[in-house]
Amino acid sequence: MRKIAPLLIMVLISMNFIAQESSSPYRTEFWKDGSWIAGSTALIVLGVITIQNKDGLTDNDLANLDRNDIWKINRGAAGNYSVNADELSYVPFYASFASPILFLLGEDERKNFGQISVMFVETMATTGALFTITAGTVQKSRPLVYNENLSAKERKDSDAQRSFFAGHTAATAAATFFSAKVFHDFNPDSPAVPFVWAGAVAVPAYVGYLRTKAGKHFLTDNLIGFGIGAACGILVPEIHKIGNERLDVYPTAQTNVMGTGIDTKGIAVNYSF
Repeated sequence: MRKIAPLLIMVLISMNFIAQESSSPYRTEFWKDGSWIAGSTALIVLGVITIQNKDGLTDNDLANLDRNDIWKINRGAAGNYSVNADELSYVPFYASFASPILFLLGEDERKNFGQISVMFVETMATTGALFTITAGTVQKSRPLVYNENLSAKERKDSDAQRSFFAGHTAATAAATFFSAKVFHDFNPDSPAVPFVWAGAVAVPAYVGYLRTKAGKHFLTDNLIGFGIGAACGILVPEIHKIGNERLDVYPTAQTNVMGTGIDTKGIAVNYSF
């Protein structure tokens, strides 16, 4: 599968140049987009390694947990835990990834589906890079860690210490906002546009609600995840729009900046004059 995935990405990028039509509001470039996907994928790998090496809580850490140390806006979620909500959250989460398939219903979108697919991969890879790097480096206990009815082993587990930020919410928002943005750009005068954008907001909001109810994330974790995903979903197609070729937005990470020992990660914006 590892050998097939890069090949599939290259095929999609190649298809985009073969099938690109004047009816598309976007322009993509083989090496530029290929480098974007490769760079984002490398950051995802780095982030996953960081997550795998993340430490859990010690017995002393667990004993010193205090709900009063949590921001008031988040305090109500402390102790939340629901297996049903966790499992249910995966339904809209996975369904959102299939939303670009609906573009096959439109003639212009269908002609440029290879191009749309490349941008979708870029969107999800960028979101994934930002999420994995952040989740691996930021130590923040999930709401379920404050639930004393759970076993100490489950509460101390390293997976329970990556509440920030909400990956499911971010990925869902990236997928739905990407689909809404592309639909809007291809069909600016469609009466369905407001409803498409409303759906783009509602689906990740519902996922965020379920993730909080499940004890996986606090409200602010979901809000930030929502914002990051939505930004990626909108910005990736926007920078590919014909006329915006001078604008670049891409994930970036640096370690030990200028020898300070500080690690940074985020989204870089570059505009060529």
